[in-house]
Amino acid sequence: MRDTAAAATITPTRPVSEAPMIDAPFATVLTELGARRPEIVVLSADLSKYTDVAPFAEKYPNRFFQVGMAEANMLGIAGGLAKTGFLPVAVTYCVFATRRACDQLQMALATGNHTAIVAAFLPGITTPFRASHQGTDDLAITRAIPGMTIIDPMDATELAGALRAAVTVEGPVYLRGLRGMVAEIITPPSEFTIGATKLLRDGGDVGLIGTGLGSQWALEAATVLAGQGIGAAVLHAPTVKPFDAEAVAAFAARYGSVVTVENHSIVGGIGSAVAEALAEHGAATRLIRRGVPDRWAKAGTLDFIRADLGLDAAALAATAADAAGGR
Repeated sequence: MRDTAAAATITPTRPVSEAPMIDAPFATVLTELGARRPEIVVLSADLSKYTDVAPFAEKYPNRFFQVGMAEANMLGIAGGLAKTGFLPVAVTYCVFATRRACDQLQMALATGNHTAIVAAFLPGITTPFRASHQGTDDLAITRAIPGMTIIDPMDATELAGALRAAVTVEGPVYLRGLRGMVAEIITPPSEFTIGATKLLRDGGDVGLIGTGLGSQWALEAATVLAGQGIGAAVLHAPTVKPFDAEAVAAFAARYGSVVTVENHSIVGGIGSAVAEALAEHGAATRLIRRGVPDRWAKAGTLDFIRADLGLDAAALAATAADAAGGR
């Protein structure tokens, strides 16, 4: 039985801006898993220093493959390793894993339902560069691939739990990664369940639904709204596929309006998944989608890009306040 919106609220112990930082949680858990699972092998496309896999390479050099700037080849190799009993973890930036190597992602891994993990870093607008590195369509691409499990963790705690869960999945997994110093938001740590939603904060006036960093941003907006006397609930859906449409529809049914928040295009991501869930369950809730609109985002710091796209806490709070007023 999956968690639903009626589950107990998971309340962060401190504001998002004051959360402690964890150094390279992906590297820590990957190395830990390597000690227990000798079939795990790691592949990097010339980005081991920038995707937190160097510690694994140092400890298990015979199980690490540096393929160079050749993501398509990397996923082809991963498919071959998966066929012969290994559990490959292919690591690169998300824009390269999905756009550059989309054919191999589908043909080498998905068509055979091969067990493998594609760990995709710098998701969405978390890069200072423009479209060449912004992975704002990766969820849309991977949602359309049959049999693909898709996970978008929101913090260090969840990234660690998601990686531990991913190695138990049969078939391909697309895992959005968070590198370097990563905020720890959800406390206490809990076991990650594929497909489960989490009610991070409850409130009676308006609902916010997020995934990945979008859920962090939704929590920030909810804090702003609380100062205005508006109770905003935040539902976190870290598993984009399989998507718990029933839980999302039940949550949305409590409100006249809900707002989705995502580090991704509003086309094909969590906003689209929620729209599908509401339509299929006959929910009469108004849906407002907030993410990257149908245009290329600017280059710059994450704070700058968020502000430009209306994804900062103040702008999201204003959107939710308007939605609450119109319920």
